[in-house]
Order: sequence, then C-alpha cells, then structure tokens
Amino acid sequence: MAQWAVLERSATVKLACQAFGISQTCYRYKAKLDAENNYIADWLIRLTNNQRTWGFGPCFLYLRNVRGFKWNHKRVYRIYRELELNLVFKPRHCLVREKPLPLSMPSAINQSWSMGFMHEQLADGRSIRVCNVIDDFSREGLGIEVDFSLPFERVIRSLDTIIE
Repeated sequence: MAQWAVLERSATVKLACQAFGISQTCYRYKAKLDAENNYIADWLIRLTNNQRTWGFGPCFLYLRNVRGFKWNHKRVYRIYRELELNLVFKPRHCLVREKPLPLSMPSAINQSWSMGFMHEQLADGRSIRVCNVIDDFSREGLGIEVDFSLPFERVIRSLDTIIE
C-alpha cells in the first residue's frame, strides 16, 4: 500500500510510511538470496533422500559442520518446513496378550519368599527404613528389619538368620 501511495499518488516515502504505520526500513526492504533459498532446498532434499531417518537437526548440523555453510538455523528450518520434510513418527504399538498368564502359586511353605522395602519420614525429618520378608504360601511375616539406615550387609545378615 505504501509503495502504491509513493508510485501512484506521488507521496513521499516518509509520509506514506506514516500513513500506513510501517517503518521506512520495512518499506525499503528487498528480499535477498532467493536463489540461495533454492540451493538450500536442493541440499535438504538430497540429504533427506539419502538419509531417510534424519530430521531437521542432523540435516542442519551436517550442512553447518561438515559442509561449512553459514546459513541461519531459522532460515534453514523455514525452508525445511516449506518443503514438508518433517518426519512423521509412528506411534509404538503395544503387544496385546490374548490371555494373561496365571500367577504361579507355591504349593508348600518355604518354596518362595517375597522381600520388600518401605520407608517413612518422621516429624523431625529423619527417615525410618523397613525391610520385610514374607512367605508367599502362608503369607507369614518371616522377618522385619527396621532402622534409620539399612546397609546391604545388614539385609544379608537378616536373610541368613531367616534361612537358618
């Protein structure tokens, strides 16, 4: 519009820019390097044809670090998006089991045990740690070890006493 006012109505550039609310630098701006944009597009198409798993990041890093081009990443990304080269990621499919396997239950005492750790925090900020050992068949608590710290040597010692 400002160019129309300058060319057709013989208004000054300053007056036309004020009338339409744009800066004079915006009025005088000429897009440069359109041929270079085509060159960037050719490089991107070649890279994505040869390396099908490369997205924008590897393509830009290759052009910048290996080929030595000094193009701005925003410019290359704009051309990359215009060419619609962005990868479409397929969602992972979960394996669907037809029928879940039944849990194996022990048939006698001391066939299998379960061990679990819990912790709780006191009002003064200290943590209490608990190690529980339970028989899977009888659901009997075989051993409980409680302390502020449970190093692995102590857990092994408590398991040895339960086994004895």
